[in-house]
Amino acid sequence: MGNRLSKITTRTGDDGTTGLGDGSRIPKDHIRMQAIGDVDELNSHIGVLRSALDDQDPEQVLLSALQHHLFDLGGELAVPGFELVTDEHLAEIETHAARLNEPLPALKEFILPGGTLPASHCHVARAVARRAERSVVALRHQDDNVRMACQQYLNRVSDVLFILARSLCRRDGGTEVYWQR
Repeated sequence: MGNRLSKITTRTGDDGTTGLGDGSRIPKDHIRMQAIGDVDELNSHIGVLRSALDDQDPEQVLLSALQHHLFDLGGELAVPGFELVTDEHLAEIETHAARLNEPLPALKEFILPGGTLPASHCHVARAVARRAERSVVALRHQDDNVRMACQQYLNRVSDVLFILARSLCRRDGGTEVYWQR
């Protein structure tokens, strides 16, 4: 990467705009920046989740992949016309979801966030993934060049985080919190 980010404080954003990867500038409150920010926040929550797990936890592989893929997704959003989210990203996350879901019992009630600290972090990240997905959908309504793969990936991320929350809760001796009618 070299000295690509050698100067962080540039003051170029003081006017309320930010630069995209293609060199264009847009307002910081543009829906594109909302989507990029939501993806970045999701990545940060996954980082917190990873910190709540042991470094040798087998789910670190999944979570690391998610973080790298989300960085790709943010890059795709930041460089209009650039494609970084691949079919392989989607296939990989679907494989993890199937692996995690296979031993779990069928759901008979809605689950409330909680159970264990890592499971709770999964639920927070899942909620942020849903928000990021909504932001990308809104951006796609304004810009036909935003690919469907971006929103599909975020939909899969929220699914796998829900499944992972259930898996971690059971694995770590917690109790799933069921919604009471």
